[in-house]
Amino acid sequence: MAEAGHNHQSSARGRGRARRRAPQLLRLLLWAGTAFQVTLGTGPELHACKESEYHYEYTACDSSGSRWRVAVPHSPGLCTSLPDPIKGTECSFSCNAGEFLDMKDQSCKPCAEGRYSLGTGIRFDEWDELPHGFASLSANMDIDDGATESTENCTLSKWVPRGDYIASNTDECTATLMYAVNLKQSGTVNFEYYYPDSSIIFEFFVQNDQCQPNADDSRWMKTTEKGWEFHSVELNRGNNVLYWRTTAFSVWSKVSKPVLVRNIAITEKGSSSCKARPACTDKDYFYTHTACDANGETQLMYKWAMPKICGEDLEGAVQLPASGMKTRCPPCNPGFFKTSNSTCEPCPYGSYSNGSDCTHCPAGTEPAVGFEYKWWNTLPENMETTVLSGVNFEYKGLTGWEVAGDHIYTAVGASDNDFMILTLVVPGFRPPQSVAADTENKEVARITFVFETICSVNCELYFMVGMNSKTNTPVETWKGSKGKQSYTYTIEENATVSFTWAFQRTTLHETGRKYTSDVAKIYSINVTNVMGGVASYCRPCALEASDTGSSCTSCPAGYYIDRSSGTCHSCPTNTILKAHQPYGAQACVSCGPGTKNNKIHTLCYNDCTFSRNTPTRIFNYNFSALENTISLTGVPSFTSKGLKYFHHFTVSLCGNQGKKMSICTDNVTDIRIPEGEAGFSKSITAYVCQVVIIPSEVTGYKAGVSSQPVSLADRLVGVSTDTTLDGITSPAELFHAENSGTPDIIFFFRSNDVTQSCSSGRSTTIRLRCHPLKTAPGNLLLPSMCADGTCDGCNFHFLWESQAACPLCSESDYHTFVSSCVAGIQKTTYMWREPKICSGGISLPEQRVTICKTIDFWLKVGISAGTCTAILLTVLTCYFWKKNQKLEYKYSKLVMNATLKDCDLPKFGFQMFVFYGVSKLFSACLKPAKYTHVLFV
Repeated sequence: MAEAGHNHQSSARGRGRARRRAPQLLRLLLWAGTAFQVTLGTGPELHACKESEYHYEYTACDSSGSRWRVAVPHSPGLCTSLPDPIKGTECSFSCNAGEFLDMKDQSCKPCAEGRYSLGTGIRFDEWDELPHGFASLSANMDIDDGATESTENCTLSKWVPRGDYIASNTDECTATLMYAVNLKQSGTVNFEYYYPDSSIIFEFFVQNDQCQPNADDSRWMKTTEKGWEFHSVELNRGNNVLYWRTTAFSVWSKVSKPVLVRNIAITEKGSSSCKARPACTDKDYFYTHTACDANGETQLMYKWAMPKICGEDLEGAVQLPASGMKTRCPPCNPGFFKTSNSTCEPCPYGSYSNGSDCTHCPAGTEPAVGFEYKWWNTLPENMETTVLSGVNFEYKGLTGWEVAGDHIYTAVGASDNDFMILTLVVPGFRPPQSVAADTENKEVARITFVFETICSVNCELYFMVGMNSKTNTPVETWKGSKGKQSYTYTIEENATVSFTWAFQRTTLHETGRKYTSDVAKIYSINVTNVMGGVASYCRPCALEASDTGSSCTSCPAGYYIDRSSGTCHSCPTNTILKAHQPYGAQACVSCGPGTKNNKIHTLCYNDCTFSRNTPTRIFNYNFSALENTISLTGVPSFTSKGLKYFHHFTVSLCGNQGKKMSICTDNVTDIRIPEGEAGFSKSITAYVCQVVIIPSEVTGYKAGVSSQPVSLADRLVGVSTDTTLDGITSPAELFHAENSGTPDIIFFFRSNDVTQSCSSGRSTTIRLRCHPLKTAPGNLLLPSMCADGTCDGCNFHFLWESQAACPLCSESDYHTFVSSCVAGIQKTTYMWREPKICSGGISLPEQRVTICKTIDFWLKVGISAGTCTAILLTVLTCYFWKKNQKLEYKYSKLVMNATLKDCDLPKFGFQMFVFYGVSKLFSACLKPAKYTHVLFV
């Protein structure tokens, strides 16, 4: 038998309103007796109480297990002459399930039809208000004393009753729902909960009489995969305090979805109540199109929204409109053809169609298989629709979407907060061979759909993807009215995939249908590379010769198809192949600066090397010391309600043939799993990724909570010293100025994630800065003015200072010094130029020692050589002077004695011409006597 802070016996309805405590009953009895005495003395005479004006309750059990049944008036002071207290049943007495205790004769009786009871126990299944005995508390999370940010008051952050369930808070405050129960014998507490959002921490635990939690309880609740989940915990005999506690920590712009709890009971479930039907209105029906008949015609018709909760025969009720005129059916979807009975059937493989007749693909082409839906006369066979209740989150098996010719739209649900579900299931894909061989570029197919939403309140359209029958994961959400637009999602796994669209008109729990004109429309859905799909066109293929002729084949990885010849050609060096359009040389896209292609031409990467040319020299870099991942945690941040959290980044820079190395994990659903046991976590792999960390001192867990992993870099755009590349900019003013004398080397990345706030996707830049004093790996820094790494939420920036970011050392980086010759020895010394802005590369040469001669020795050699030269010149001068004297004598004698003609000279006269010059010889010819005189003076 359970007591909600007092002894309690549940009523037949079991609404969960707890009875008054025993002291209150005694006070009421004392008050009633006093009032009766006063009434007798002075006040107006009161009538005797009727059975409808009072009810019975039990007093608290005494030490012997006994209690009393007393009558308590519904409104004290209105009547008198209540029945006298009588001895009640034993405290251990209880009724079976399906029976209730008739307090008048204190016996168990069966419940009336359409009602239920719990027997012994308590049940709370109506939440119009917080039931008696429950307490809802809230508190700020623990904030550092040094935090200066002002925090909002958490007084209003509590669990809120919403009719059929109670909802948790959605902010960063801690909200606790408490209930105390006293058990005469051991039992269980069970409840249903809906926990869709991992950005809220949800825990349930029980404390005993000594306020000690039960270690065996599953404290950390796992997120619900589909609808409501049932949870049960054993309770010990005696006092037990039940706690439901939540804390949200969503630091993005989206609002967390609350945790919902209902049907809290000590024992088993009960049934719900019925309400009167309202009159039908124009919001209780919708329109649809009939399937094509044998004449190829369709008809607009109206249907009542199911379940039909309105009455047509009530006053003011509207009637279902008449069906419309028959019209021609729309054509079949591409890849299908129309049969003789006006149904649409798929074209056989090897052919294509535009929705009319099938045509065989020409030679040298192959069908581009997939699914393309743009006409909606009937729902395709691989699509289904249903409704998920927004109140109890159970599937109703109703039609959530209706066909309407050129589009499909959301029908009318049971209430405006129902989820209108549309699901498309694809069995698998046939990706090109080049894509299948690549482990990093995982695109195997794409889905593109065109949609719009028309809303007057806070509607939401969700797009979700599930793999191999696993839980659907939300991919994108659109809130409010959205104009007609297209959205594309890339499939990265060859598996059975389900695509789900869910539309909710309002998140508010309101009965009735007020916003049926709020709708979501989908005009077309196109899925590529579908296994077993149909084709709307044929594309060129690579031809392979065989005995039966030429047939299509797949090109090797990194090869494109020549449209004219059907042959495969390899993409040039430093290019990658467009996987989804591998036709012609233009399908090979050049890699960015500082990058090269991998072996199969599917991605560009940097091999941890880089070269920079200047007019004076070439700088070479080797970043292999930075190829491993490095992590960085930002400064503490606080939400408006005071929740402390950090942004944690993991970075992988280069190498590994372009393989992404950074892994970020969401472990919220794993925090209750004992250490060492395997669990499921959501992880992403990228060059750079980010998660939100809630530290253990805040959450009280053994380890911090890691949540909301986001990829910031999926592909490398290029490496350059320029601050802008391919539309991505790395502002120099975000970090302190360079002081090493060499420019930063910047890595530019892009992310594949495109969101509403980042329509062009996210981008990341990493500046590598030479810092000779910081050994590898060095320090990774965030911008001082943008502590979370980004100033706009879309573009992230990092600075990596390290010795490994310096250029490789070369001969230009050191000086050569030659010493003087000392004692016949000379030394050659090498020293790095200061400041040293290089690392690795060549080593500084060792000092060289050579044998040399001193300056005294060479001075002596010079003097000796000079003296010898002077003596030699003197001797030669004397010799030639003596020789000249002999020749002069012979010549003078010849002139005087020879009888020669005028101007004739003897044969040796030419020799004399050389010794005496041209002028003197001619003078001798003209004036012999005078010449002779002059010659011998």
